[in-house]
Amino acid sequence: MCGIAGIFHPGTPKPVEPNRILAMTAAQAHRGPDGDGIWTAPGVGLGHRRLSIIDLEGSPQPMSDGTLTITYNGEVYNFAELRAELTAKGARFRTEGDTEVLLHAWRAWGPSMLDRLNGMFAFAIHDSAAHTLFLARDRMGVKPLHYVELADGSLAFASELKGLLAHPQLRRVPDLSAVEDYLAFGYVPDDACLVAGVKKLAAGHFLLVERRRPVPSPRKWWDLDFSNRATGSARALGEELVDRMRAAVRSRMVADVPLGAFLSGGVDSSAVVALMAEASPKAVRTCTIGFDEAGHDEREYADTVARRFATDHRERVVQSGDFGLIDTLVASFDEPFADASALATYQVCALARENVTVALSGDGADEALAGYRRYKFQAAEERIRGLLPEHLREDVFGTLGRWYPKADWAPRPMRAKSTLVALAMGGGEAYARSVGVTTPELRADLFNASARAALQGHRAEDRYAATMANAPARDAIDRAQYADIKHWLPGDILTKVDRTSMAVGLEAREPLLDHRLIEFCATLPANMRLRHGEGKWLMKKAMEPYLPREILYRQKMGFVTPISAWFREGLAGEASALAKSRTLGETGWFDMATIARIADEHRMGRAEHGRTLWQFVMLERSMKRMFG
Repeated sequence: MCGIAGIFHPGTPKPVEPNRILAMTAAQAHRGPDGDGIWTAPGVGLGHRRLSIIDLEGSPQPMSDGTLTITYNGEVYNFAELRAELTAKGARFRTEGDTEVLLHAWRAWGPSMLDRLNGMFAFAIHDSAAHTLFLARDRMGVKPLHYVELADGSLAFASELKGLLAHPQLRRVPDLSAVEDYLAFGYVPDDACLVAGVKKLAAGHFLLVERRRPVPSPRKWWDLDFSNRATGSARALGEELVDRMRAAVRSRMVADVPLGAFLSGGVDSSAVVALMAEASPKAVRTCTIGFDEAGHDEREYADTVARRFATDHRERVVQSGDFGLIDTLVASFDEPFADASALATYQVCALARENVTVALSGDGADEALAGYRRYKFQAAEERIRGLLPEHLREDVFGTLGRWYPKADWAPRPMRAKSTLVALAMGGGEAYARSVGVTTPELRADLFNASARAALQGHRAEDRYAATMANAPARDAIDRAQYADIKHWLPGDILTKVDRTSMAVGLEAREPLLDHRLIEFCATLPANMRLRHGEGKWLMKKAMEPYLPREILYRQKMGFVTPISAWFREGLAGEASALAKSRTLGETGWFDMATIARIADEHRMGRAEHGRTLWQFVMLERSMKRMFG
């Protein structure tokens, strides 16, 4: 795993100053502590920071064969098969890793090479003969890639935003619409950026820039299709599911450095460890983080799995009230990131890095196999919406929702007001709100009149509703999963894992996001993903021979961080100080009295605003760091 950066002049091939490339890669040194390199030619410069995983000494980057030069972040798991195919076509290799395979693949197939790659990646290939720069990102968006067109006409790119921020010509101006998006979801989505003008290459897209032509829009090279349905019995489809999971796990166990796995004791990480143990001739190295609060601690479940598969298991107990890593996270993420589980994710990555350089995770199964509870609620609400015409839904449920008392403290099934309000809306709008943090109504209060006018009608939820409306899908669960895979997965889950793992020099691999596995899951009948309220139903049935029922069918926990309690205890003062923040006040965007009100309401227990306050803490610190 690595960090990449570069500059390309699409117009006149002006010289690229090597020190600029060096500064951009140095800002990302944590992504590649094992080596660095830069390469320049007329009109182009590429840089690289390396975390050595495969062919430890033989594949330095940027790598050039005279005509083609590449800087590459990621792993291509089927590189050996591609190498054999390319060798048969006449290619000659000087190294043993996957980097050189990408060079020969470009020469043989051009952009269509991407269809042949199985892996996680973001890379840039400069072709001196064609005078082009080719940027590409993997299907799911596991690896990040930011780019920007600068005032001198050049195109600059980097793995992380901090790489671009090291370029002196990048104007640091905050983007209000990205703040609207962030307050809605708790992260800045992949189609937005807090720094105006900076873009993120979307998952499953490439950008081909040609000299003496304007920089074009990115092109989609992969999409997920939920519109087809597999046929077969649950048993046969379950066996195929496990076979695909097994292949995905084994392909991600190839490494020339110590390898292990995260083990929470949940279904997904336990399934990955089970299949790793099946394939490994020696004990799998596993690690887990425990919490000092019983309701949040999953160590007993992780221990059960570790004993079952005789893993080399390590655990560490951390304080659930430890918010001392806030500034570390702010520095790691650049943009504000308010998924508080990033604290625990960082801690488990740091623990893993003490013994391994590569760790497999269980991320992806919830999105692929309808594991989140919100899918169950969305499906039920859509069935009810289908019973009444839209105008009647708005009249009946809208009226009831306005009069019903608010009960944010209650479990969702008992929050009738929220359900009634959701039923009065369209399915896309309601689902967008269900995955959000701060409602449109509260955001309207938090922004002042001038900010609301400047947004010009931009609403964060609209992207979710549009994605669901246009999804290649058959039913409500399909549409919700598709939208999550397009927005939530790359924007929140994969950003969290990438930044926290890279911050400690660890490569995280996600076998359950193997594109062949994801494509298969999308064809499964909805009732094999979600049945009788049980998400990941087929996966759990198929894994019964491997894992005990207490692991497969226990209540989902995840990394829970008690941020609401923090703002009534250790961070109460910080919440109150937000209303007096110079950083927030100088934006000219916020109604500071409203911020003071929600901090006071939360501290006194009159309302639940913990997640929104956490958003503002992370926003303030990120903006202070980025814009001064």
